[in-house]
Parts: sequence; C-alpha cells; structure tokens
Amino acid sequence: MTADLLLRAYAMGIFPMAEAQDDPEVFWVDPKQRGIVPLDGFRISRSLARTIRRCPYHVTLNRDFEGTVAGCADREETWINDTIFSLYKQLHQMGHAHSIEIWDAEELVGGVYGVTLGQAFFGESMFSRRRDVSKIALAYLVAQLRQTGFTLFDTQFLTPHLESLGAIEVPREAYHQLLRSALEGTADIESCPLPDAYSVAQRNTQTS
Repeated sequence: MTADLLLRAYAMGIFPMAEAQDDPEVFWVDPKQRGIVPLDGFRISRSLARTIRRCPYHVTLNRDFEGTVAGCADREETWINDTIFSLYKQLHQMGHAHSIEIWDAEELVGGVYGVTLGQAFFGESMFSRRRDVSKIALAYLVAQLRQTGFTLFDTQFLTPHLESLGAIEVPREAYHQLLRSALEGTADIESCPLPDAYSVAQRNTQTS
C-alpha cells in the first residue's frame, strides 16, 4: 500500500482500517451509512461555548501531526496500526493530512486529524486527555473548514458523541454524490489562520 493508493481510495469513498494496533493487515471500508457533519449544522452547548471563550487551552494547526496520530492510537483498542500510521505521516508530508492540536501549556492534551482532497475533509480520529477537549478541537476544525472553502466533512461513522454535535448519517449513494461534488473544487485548510475563540464559540452555539 502506498500514499498515492490511499488518496485514490479516499476519492472513491473508501478508507482503511486495521483490526488492532499489532495486526499488520489493513482492510478497506465503504459503509452503507456514512457519518458526516453538515458544516452549517455543527452545534455546541452554551456551557462548551463559555469554555471556549475562556481560552483555557492553546489551539494550533499542524504543529504536531505525528503526536496527534499517536494520541489517537494510544488507547486499549485502536484501528491505527504501524502501516496506517506510516501512510498518514506520508500524506501529511504531501500536504494531504492535517491536525488540530489542543495544548495545556506545552502538553498535548487532545486533537483531531484527517485527510483532505478537493473540498472534502475526511476525519480520521480524535483524542482527549481533558474534559471536552475533543469537542473543542472539532469546533475549531469545523470553523476552519468553513472559512477555507471546504464543503464536506466526512466522519466515516456516526457516534453518539458526534451526533450530539450535529453529525448525521447519509446513505452510501448520497455520500458518494456529495464526495463527487467536493472533489470538483479546491480548498486549502492552511490558507487562513485559525479563527479566534470568540468566533468559534459564537458561530456554533446552540440557540435552544
């Protein structure tokens, strides 16, 4: 498997997984129901918005991609094996994989990473070592995707955690249509600095 093959798979709506961290094999997944976050439908609670505005953490883009992937893999069960880790590092070096990091002073306490193609962001994994940190990372990611021209945020699967933030499921064919449209355009997640905390909190706060 190569990084170029992986990009072609993403363009077809397919992504890789491993059964476990120590399993050398990788298999391809194309779910019948796909999780996505509508970029205008992301929502956070008022309490989380207050936390973001207080700025207890420092948020960065692509400061420590490898550390973010390692944090996502640092759990009892993970689908990120050595092959997948190596491939995403290559995609990052090619400009196709990115991370949002959350720092408590100089300690990396959470983050999210994924792959970009056209105007699509394929979310891969996230981790949190403090309360609500993964939600903060997602809020910044969504705000950054919106302001840099992305149209599709693919989360692969729908989890209760993501659903609480506005994620939905769409059938495979509907997802593939969204993907084809996103691949027709271009976007660059690094074309703008990350938005400030007030903008992130204000734009996404639930109204009810």
